[in-house]
Amino acid sequence: MDIKAALNQFSFDHRDDSTLVVRLSGAWRLGGEPSSAFLADCERQLSAQIRVVAFKASELISWDSSVIVFVVQLSGLCYRHGIHMDRGGLPPGVRRLLALAEAVPEKKGARKEAAKATFLEHVGHTAIGAGDSLGEMLKFLGEMAVTFFRLVRLRVRFRAVDLFLLVQQCGAQALPIVTLISFLVGVILAFVGAVQLKQFGAQIYVADLVGIAIVHEMGAMMTGIIMAGRTGAAFAAQIGTMKVTQEIDAFTTMGFSPLEFLVLPRVIALIFMMPLLCLYSDFVGVLGGATVAVEMLDLSWTTYVRETIHAISLTDLFGGVFKSSVYGVLIALSGCLRGIQCGNSSSAVGDAATSAVVTGIVAIVGACGVFAVVFYVLGI
Repeated sequence: MDIKAALNQFSFDHRDDSTLVVRLSGAWRLGGEPSSAFLADCERQLSAQIRVVAFKASELISWDSSVIVFVVQLSGLCYRHGIHMDRGGLPPGVRRLLALAEAVPEKKGARKEAAKATFLEHVGHTAIGAGDSLGEMLKFLGEMAVTFFRLVRLRVRFRAVDLFLLVQQCGAQALPIVTLISFLVGVILAFVGAVQLKQFGAQIYVADLVGIAIVHEMGAMMTGIIMAGRTGAAFAAQIGTMKVTQEIDAFTTMGFSPLEFLVLPRVIALIFMMPLLCLYSDFVGVLGGATVAVEMLDLSWTTYVRETIHAISLTDLFGGVFKSSVYGVLIALSGCLRGIQCGNSSSAVGDAATSAVVTGIVAIVGACGVFAVVFYVLGI
């Protein structure tokens, strides 16, 4: 007999109206038909008159654990229908394995779902997890500080071509989304200001409002938030995927520091590109405000540009550029940290990307608040 052609064969016989006989034949192997399909056929054969399910295995050529799985599943089905199972027709080895499996009852509460954590246990686990996460973050920041010190001494190793590629991804490829968001932010600020200032005949101060808000705060912040959602998530996904595929372990095995080879180029790329993107965002935001002022308030382009130049100062401009550089560092570190902390599953990569975006935005908003207080104290 061709064993491959007779994998996991079974059929039914009715000994009488109350007894269903399950005939097992062929070679039962795990690679054959799954037992779930057989179980569905068995359930369709069980009628209200069936009181006993028996077995006939005289034509069974060979078997493995797939027979055990099928019999155990069928036993559960018979138990739910109140039907007795007669195992006398099964091979002796199958009966011995089933008896051994049923000799020791399952310990009560052994299953994981049976254990329910109390509220205090949940709070404790959350606090311990937060402490571990804080410790990992401080360790990462310390290692990055050492890496930057090695960079100053020109003792780090990474590929220049990777840095140029990251500069392109963080800079030129981000221009479309930065253009759109910055222009819309400038339009919104100008429209809100115009509605209020028009009541007092002070339409000209829309240029002051938009210029100061964009250059001093909104340009750097909106650029940072855009890059956190775009580039920070990409960094976390890239490094997280490399961790899942054990590429980071390979770097360590070959003597390369993952922080030098993977994290440092990304931080440098954002430090270089964020100030340029911030300046571009300032220009586009002011242009959006000018569009509303010219079309809605009948101001000329010359008047609007002159008032904007008069309202903002170089201190405001350089302050925003400095903030954007700091935001770039925070975005890169947040994305790379979450990527390195990524688990070893594909779903963990998505979680790491989401966490990188949240961490980056929170860090940017927190840093913006700190800068506001510091600049106020310094009189800037």
